[in-house]
Amino acid sequence: MAKVVLGVAVSLDGYIEGPGGAIDWCFTDQDYGMASFIDDIGGIVMGRKSFEQMMQLGGNPWPDKPIYVFSRNASLEPAKGIHFVSGDLVSVIRELLRTINRNLWLFGGGDLIAQCIELDLVDRYWLSVHPILLGGGMKLFPAEGHPRALTLTDQKAYSSGLVSLTYSRVHEK
Repeated sequence: MAKVVLGVAVSLDGYIEGPGGAIDWCFTDQDYGMASFIDDIGGIVMGRKSFEQMMQLGGNPWPDKPIYVFSRNASLEPAKGIHFVSGDLVSVIRELLRTINRNLWLFGGGDLIAQCIELDLVDRYWLSVHPILLGGGMKLFPAEGHPRALTLTDQKAYSSGLVSLTYSRVHEK
């Protein structure tokens, strides 16, 4: 069954962006499991700001994966492999899972992540915890929310100090 997988770099103090939206703290010196992760997904879901930031940093690094950009701006022009979507988040995500029939990577940004967590759409959390304290920026998890039971399904520590943690949602019986 296809799942929504939140795959994100996070600082040890829980930020996905530093002050001013900085992401230069993210390690890029090795793969850290990214190639395997990309092989396992059928599409990427992100917000408009994350899409714009990705394009400013050199464009789409995954041209063989469809990207679905949530935006309230209906006038944005689609490009090859880029689809702008709007509407009810739950309905759109469920339809993407049904039609793609492979895992969806919830890429970001913070607002879209928070909404997906609040709506209980995230099935798996793949967190690349970086050994840095940012002290401010955008938090991964909102201050308010409902408890969610998770189970650790994978972990890997790297010599750089980065720790990769994968958690799956525990479904109530």
